Amino acid sequence: MSASSPPGPLTGARLAIGTIAVSLAMFMNVLDSSIANVAIPTISGELGVSVDEGTWVITIFAAANAVSIPLTGWLTQRFGQVRLFVTSILLFVFASWLCGIAPNLPTLLAARILQGAVAGPLAPLSQALLLGAWPRQKSATALALWSMTALVGPIAGPSLGGWITYDYNWSWIFYINIPVGFFAAAVTWFVFRDRESPVRRLPIDTVGLLLLVLWVASLQIMLDKGKDLDWFNSPVIVALGIVALVGFAFFLVWELTEANPIVDLRLFTQRNFAGGTIAISVAYGMFFGTLVLLPQWMQGYLGYRAIDSGLATAPLGIFAILLTPVMGRILPRTDPRYLATLAFVGFAVVFMMRTTFYSDVSHWDLVLPTLLQGIPMAMFFVPLTAIILSGLPPEKIPAAAGLSNFGRTFCGAVGTSLISNAWNDRTILHHVRLTEQASPGNPIFAQQLDGARSLLHLSPDSALAFFNTSVDSQAAVMGLNDIFYVSAIIFIAIIPLIWITRPSRSGGDDAGAAAAGAH
Repeated sequence: MSASSPPGPLTGARLAIGTIAVSLAMFMNVLDSSIANVAIPTISGELGVSVDEGTWVITIFAAANAVSIPLTGWLTQRFGQVRLFVTSILLFVFASWLCGIAPNLPTLLAARILQGAVAGPLAPLSQALLLGAWPRQKSATALALWSMTALVGPIAGPSLGGWITYDYNWSWIFYINIPVGFFAAAVTWFVFRDRESPVRRLPIDTVGLLLLVLWVASLQIMLDKGKDLDWFNSPVIVALGIVALVGFAFFLVWELTEANPIVDLRLFTQRNFAGGTIAISVAYGMFFGTLVLLPQWMQGYLGYRAIDSGLATAPLGIFAILLTPVMGRILPRTDPRYLATLAFVGFAVVFMMRTTFYSDVSHWDLVLPTLLQGIPMAMFFVPLTAIILSGLPPEKIPAAAGLSNFGRTFCGAVGTSLISNAWNDRTILHHVRLTEQASPGNPIFAQQLDGARSLLHLSPDSALAFFNTSVDSQAAVMGLNDIFYVSAIIFIAIIPLIWITRPSRSGGDDAGAAAAGAH
């Protein structure tokens, strides 16, 4: 099949079944990114590691996924998009099975690295297959279906992950990918096998790829292990930091001089791309990092079960799903900078609402900000993607979508690590400040302690233990409030990045051409 005569759109039952299969594969990928959030405390406990170490299950997946994304274009042209898509699904299923049977944390992390690496092509190729299957005049419908499938993840992931973890076993959050993946792969191959894209041999930037893996892996391990090894007081952390810095420097030089770079850094000379990519990467790092943090706090200090924390975070996707089709209609007639600005302001408002959390916060006070967060989510991805791709020639759009997606995904992993460490540091600081006055010589403290003993009929040691537990809970929520306060400020601070861009109105169509980069 020649590139000059692409296959026509699908019709009838084949179109419906093919759309369902491809959407299921995308849903499986997005679900896996959110379903583990509520299970981290359980996984950590059963594998005998700290919650901080358990968070690596999320960060290491995102880092591996980020590294594999730039390879999607080369792999597609080398093997064909249908073969690559089906193979990625099957390898994702295999990696999910390995995750489920993992007996310890190192094995689980190795399986998650594989899972993240093979998941790279799923998002962009699922969208490419849908666009090719639907009539051109209905491409907006195809994109709407794709976007809504991608956004169901934040709803289904936490609640499903919580239910499975609580009623069954954490392994099943990975096992559920097996039947879904096999069905999606089989049906996709049945429907799309005669619609393969042209293949050709292309050179690959091996040096650039190795340098990318080197500095990304070194940086991520440094961030994840930093707290355990006392940061730069450890020679291991120092060595990892040096390797990451030197590797990144060599990577920059190599990619800027390479004829066929794995990552086209020259795109950052474009104002729209630079401003939009930095903005979406930083914003997504804050968004995803705090999304991981909330269930940990609920389960660790509020006594929530995994299923309860999942249900509390599930409303995130409700408004996102309802409003995404509306945004698709509004975007072509609106300056995307206005929508992106409203999104950042909305995130800041929601995060400021969370700065008022307290140790016995009500369930509704937890759910309300999460529910409202779906509104800026709907105005976040697509407008920023429109800005990023606006003004680029068609031949640059795939590389631009891949690079922006790499930056966003990698910053999601980095943001999770940084926010987790910052929360721990702020919690320790507040704990120290709260206990500074807790001495027998302080009459107020002694009075409060005696009151607790008489009211609850506690022994002196039990009263002190009760006091310490209360301080732990209070310090944790004060640290959490600090994180949300800083996050709100950052969202406001990066708004100028949006306004240094000059997108054209046609950028909305470009966003549709690579909407995978937005999710």
